[in-house]
Amino acid sequence: MPIFIYWLWCGLKARAIFYLSAANPGFEYGGVIGASKKSILDKFPPQYIPKGILINPSEGVRIADEIMQNAGLSYPVVVKPDIGERGFKVELVTNETELAQYLANSNDQLIVQEYIDLPMEAGIFYYRLPNEPKGTVSSVVLKGLLTVTGDGTSSIKELMMKNERARFQISRLSTAGRVDLSAIPQKDENILLEPIGNHVRGTAFLDGCYLINEQLNEVIDNLSKGIDGFYYGRYDLRCKDEQALYNGEFKIMELNGSASEPAHIYSPGFPLLKGYKVFFHHWRILYKISKINHAQGVPYMSFATGLKALRKSRFTR
Repeated sequence: MPIFIYWLWCGLKARAIFYLSAANPGFEYGGVIGASKKSILDKFPPQYIPKGILINPSEGVRIADEIMQNAGLSYPVVVKPDIGERGFKVELVTNETELAQYLANSNDQLIVQEYIDLPMEAGIFYYRLPNEPKGTVSSVVLKGLLTVTGDGTSSIKELMMKNERARFQISRLSTAGRVDLSAIPQKDENILLEPIGNHVRGTAFLDGCYLINEQLNEVIDNLSKGIDGFYYGRYDLRCKDEQALYNGEFKIMELNGSASEPAHIYSPGFPLLKGYKVFFHHWRILYKISKINHAQGVPYMSFATGLKALRKSRFTR
């Protein structure tokens, strides 16, 4: 609620409630809502992004498979709406049958993306004032995917019941049928329960701000300045390890725009007041960037257009 009030206050000062659309003039709606994920990823050099295609669910699985083959994509793949937020309908699809089921329950354009099976997943928050030559990495969140560790006697379901985070996912995973919850893992065997790094899927968001240094800042700053009209957002990426991150050897799954959050604050035990301080700092920066761009001729999104974009967003349905 305090952040919501601050947003309204900034909107009153800007005389535009959707002022934050001006922060990233290179993205549709500034990346606030309703922006195409594929169109944003296409702005990057190929070495930084997974192979990906757009498909129309109405064309069916055979045509989708043919498009995948032509693009050099093979199972498993990640499938998600091209316009969507908060991990909405993001799924790891391992075969043609699963893809057919996904398509049957979809109406909107989808991204089929190469699955990047690298151990380190991170969210890197970056911003740069348009009148300054250098930007800042202000947040790093590390994503601990949902796993359980075998003890040699308990089933996966029993292990999940003992895990504060995993037990809330039992019903969903039982329905999905991807994991045999009755199986008994060997002692010290790690079982990956959910490959998608999203909070609602049981992923732990961990404070990785200790990774921020001049090397990381330079890598992300140089990459970001090559993306026309980008000043504020969060990279969701995967890499081999910390050194690979510093070397710029990573794959970007998504770049989220003006609606992004510095997600390290969701780390367990992160102080509430400190979290608010981080939020207010980023919203002040967002307002400054939007105001500077607006003064240089970037229009604020109108209220009517904002409502249209909200309806367009899959997250609101």
